[in-house]
Amino acid sequence: MAKGIVLASGSVHRRELLKNAGVDFTVRPSDLDERAIEAPLLGSGATAEDVAAVLAEAKATDVSQDHPNEIVIGADQTLALGDRVFHKPANMEEARRTLLALSGRTHTLNSAVVLVEKGAVTWRHVAVARITLRELEPGFVGRYLASVGARALTSVGAYQIEREGVQLMEAIEGDYFTIIGLPILPLLKELRARGEIDG
Repeated sequence: MAKGIVLASGSVHRRELLKNAGVDFTVRPSDLDERAIEAPLLGSGATAEDVAAVLAEAKATDVSQDHPNEIVIGADQTLALGDRVFHKPANMEEARRTLLALSGRTHTLNSAVVLVEKGAVTWRHVAVARITLRELEPGFVGRYLASVGARALTSVGAYQIEREGVQLMEAIEGDYFTIIGLPILPLLKELRARGEIDG
C-alpha cells in the first residue's frame, strides 16, 4: 500500500514540477536555518554538491519527525562558480552583483533530492548542470532586473530559465529539471520502483 508523500520545500517551482507530473503530495516546508547548517561545511572541504545533499537531507529529516509514516522528499540546490558558492540574493543589488559575477562564465548547479522515512534517508540523488551566461552589459542587467522584479530573488542565480532568464544564457549542459531545482526523472523512477506512484 502506497504511503503519503510530503514535499519538505516551500519552492513554488518544485511544487509545480511534482503537480504537473501527477504526483499526489502535501507540502510541509522545513523552517531550519539553512545557513547555520551550511556554515561548518564550507570550511571543511565539502563541495557545493555535498552542501546541496546535506541541506536536502536536513530539511527532509526535520519534516519527517512530524510525518513518520510518510515518505518525505527533501531537495536543495547550490550554485558554484569555481570555489565560490552562491545563495539566493537578499536584495536587488545582490542580484545585480551575482549576475555580473556569472557574466561570460560557466557555473555549476547542483540539485539534490532525497527520500526520508521515519527520520532515515532511504534514497538520495544529486544531479549537476552547467550553464554559461553570455557577456552581460551592466546596463542590460539593470533593465533585466527591473523587468523581472522580485522574481530575481527567488532563485540562486537571480534568473529563471523557464522565463526571461533564458535570455541571459549562452550554453546549457544538463537537465532542465536539474536547473529548476528538482531532478524529477530519477525521483519518479524511484517512487515507481517503491510502488508509491503508478507505473
